[in-house]
Amino acid sequence: MDLKIAARITAVLALGAAMTAASMALRGGGSQDASSPRSAYSGGEPASVELARCRDIGMAAIDDDACRKAWAEGRRRFLRPSRPIMPNVAPPTEKDPTRLPPLQPPTPPFAEDRPYPETVAP
Repeated sequence: MDLKIAARITAVLALGAAMTAASMALRGGGSQDASSPRSAYSGGEPASVELARCRDIGMAAIDDDACRKAWAEGRRRFLRPSRPIMPNVAPPTEKDPTRLPPLQPPTPPFAEDRPYPETVAP
């Protein structure tokens, strides 16, 4: 193996390791476990606490009435439209007179544009 290729490979690996270490340091070292986001919001909304309980009990949540209510509330909260739904309204049939061009008599065509001359030659 050529020395230049080995040096390039080593440099790329060192750069990758440095970027990985820097991203882990910025994220907090990756020492948080999967339960830490739930513990960070322990006093959160009652609905989120109930949803977390339903998630923790697993398949038994299907038969739990409290879980069904919490899921229905979550769907209602996140799937409702942000603005009221307006029914489809037909556009007005009258034209707005302020948007119409002013009425002007048609201009006569230029003499060279006329197919027949105005005077008849004798």
